[in-house]
Amino acid sequence: MAEEHTKLAAILRRHEARLLADWISELSKTARSGAIDKSEIEEQARTFVRLLTEAVQMRSSDAAKDTALGSLREMLAELSASRARQGFTPTETATFVFSFKQPLFAILREELARDAEGLAREMWTATTLLDTLGMFTAETFQKSREGVIMRQERDLLELSTPVVALWDGILALPLIGTLDSERTQVVMETLLERIVETGASIAIIDITGVPTVDTLVAQHLLKTVGAARLMGAECIISGIRPQIAQTIVHLGLTLSDVTTKATMADAIALAFQRDGLAITKLETA
Repeated sequence: MAEEHTKLAAILRRHEARLLADWISELSKTARSGAIDKSEIEEQARTFVRLLTEAVQMRSSDAAKDTALGSLREMLAELSASRARQGFTPTETATFVFSFKQPLFAILREELARDAEGLAREMWTATTLLDTLGMFTAETFQKSREGVIMRQERDLLELSTPVVALWDGILALPLIGTLDSERTQVVMETLLERIVETGASIAIIDITGVPTVDTLVAQHLLKTVGAARLMGAECIISGIRPQIAQTIVHLGLTLSDVTTKATMADAIALAFQRDGLAITKLETA
C-alpha cells in the first residue's frame, strides 16, 4: 500500500466530522435555493466522504483502483442523473465534487505544515482524484440530460400523433407539423398498435396540418399505409389541398393505390359508406 495513499486516507478518517461540517456549509452556499433538500445534501456528502476514504485507502494498483472507485462512481452517477432530472446545470453538478477541495486542502495544510514535500504529494494526489471524479460527474450528467431530452422528445412525438376511434372499426390519425423519419416511425407504431387493440378495418390519415409534402413525406405516408394493410386495415388519406396536389404531380409521385380525399369530412363519409353505415339527419319537430 503506497504511503501517500495511507496518509490521505488517515487524514480523511481523522477529520471526517470537520470535513463534513465545512463542506456541507460550502455546499449550502452554492446550492440552488429550494432545489434540493438540506438533508439530502448532507446524506450525499456523508456517502461521498465514506466512499472516497475507502477508495483512497485501497488505491494500490490499476485493478484495485478500478474496483475501489466503482462504488464511488456509481454514487456520483446516481447523483448526476438525479440532478439532471431536477434541472441543474453541468457546472452546478460538478461543483458538488470540486467544492470538496477547499475544506480538504485547509486540513492538509494544517496536518503537513512542516512537511512541504508531503503536503505537495498529498495535494497532488487529492487534486488528481477529485478532478477525475468531477469530470466524470459532469460527463455522466450530460449523458443523463441527453437521455431526459430524448425521452421528452419521444413523449412529445407520441402526444402529437393521437389515434382517435371515430366509430367501431374506424380510426383517425390527424397529423400536424413536419414529418420526418423518426416521427413517421412513431406514427406507424402508434397506428398499428391501435389497429391491433381495436380490430379496426379502416384508418383515416389526415394531413391537413402537414405544411409541405415532398418525396420523403410521400414515401413515409406510403410506408404507413402499407404497414396498415399488412395488419388488415385500409387507409384513407385526407387533407389533400390544391397546393399539395400540385406538388405531388410535379414531383411525379403516384398515390394511385391509396384512396385520397380533400377533407376529413369526406374521408369519414367514405369510411362509413365502406363500413355499411349511413348518416341521416333527424327531422325536427
